[in-house]
Amino acid sequence: MGKHLTRDLDDLQRRVTGMAARVEEAIYAALKALQARDRALAAEVIAGDEAVDVLENGIYEECLKIQALHQPVAIDLRRIATTFMVTTDLERMGDLAVDIAERAEALAGLPDVLTAGPPAADGVTLSEKLVGMTDTATAMVREALDAFVNLDAKQARRVVRMDDQVDRMHAEMIRDLIAKMKADPALVEPGVSLFSAVRHLERIADHATNIAEDVVYLVDGDVIRHRPESMRES
Repeated sequence: MGKHLTRDLDDLQRRVTGMAARVEEAIYAALKALQARDRALAAEVIAGDEAVDVLENGIYEECLKIQALHQPVAIDLRRIATTFMVTTDLERMGDLAVDIAERAEALAGLPDVLTAGPPAADGVTLSEKLVGMTDTATAMVREALDAFVNLDAKQARRVVRMDDQVDRMHAEMIRDLIAKMKADPALVEPGVSLFSAVRHLERIADHATNIAEDVVYLVDGDVIRHRPESMRES
């Protein structure tokens, strides 16, 4: 039975890896559509969401089948429990990519709030800040998924620490957006849409953090979720 369990767990890993790749592609495309004001690319992201949902359902069914057939214990049971949690976070990240794509569609027909209005107080443009936040959040997604595939708790803990950086970038962007909307009423509508998109990006980083925390649990058996920062270090 051990050989069959190993085979089924390896197949489960391949399913999750495939779903992760699709979600990661959707996130990149949604953010590209947002920055480029590309309606067609945004529509592709929205249309692809159903495929992610199908993958999620298939993984859940496979997890239940493995539990029923093999009754795994110890590390194998943790692996299945972690797969449940990671899959949930991946599906939600896919939904957030769709939310960003919908905001990209709306923004394509409105004044470009990234370039319009007064400059930021710190001299860094809103467009530059969006690029910086995008780069950091997508790096978190990539590294969290790599940590899951490679069972790398050290890399996972590094992802958890990166979340504070995204939170700071998010707060700066919201501050600058509010200043632009106050200065020019014509930027209120696009500003609200970008506000939502940036919030969705911040939530994607949160889900990447969840995955990283799940990897630490899988590898080390250590539950670090909801712990103070000082207690999360290895």
